Amino acid sequence: MPRFTGPALALALTALSASATAAPTAAADPGAAAPADRLTLTVTHSGTPAADGTVHLTCHPAGGTHAAPQAACDRLDELTTWGTDPFTPVPPDSLCTMQYGGPATARVTGTWAGRPVDAVFSRSDGCEIARWDGFVPVLPDVAGA
Repeated sequence: MPRFTGPALALALTALSASATAAPTAAADPGAAAPADRLTLTVTHSGTPAADGTVHLTCHPAGGTHAAPQAACDRLDELTTWGTDPFTPVPPDSLCTMQYGGPATARVTGTWAGRPVDAVFSRSDGCEIARWDGFVPVLPDVAGA
């Protein structure tokens, strides 16, 4: 253990005193509120001009520029199961029907349940269509577009 004397002792005591009286950070405070879940959704080629574009969604509490933030947050809560990622892509070895659901694409980025999100959705085959449809109303309902 180092031994401090003279000016070094004064400097060490000042640093120790400052760290002991510093306000705790939010991460260290167990009573601090968790940050809101925040997602940015960008939809293109949906066939519905009102659905295309970028919107922001916050949950817990619900808000943002999303057309139906509470319904979207409720759906995300339904899809969220401990130990799984609701934004997981379709596994590459999945057997999917060869149907085309249109050129719509969506990208979702942000934070959900304390984890980063960067997910891409399409309607390129039966599995992707089912994945997209499972996220309605988070994503727009473009099935009839």
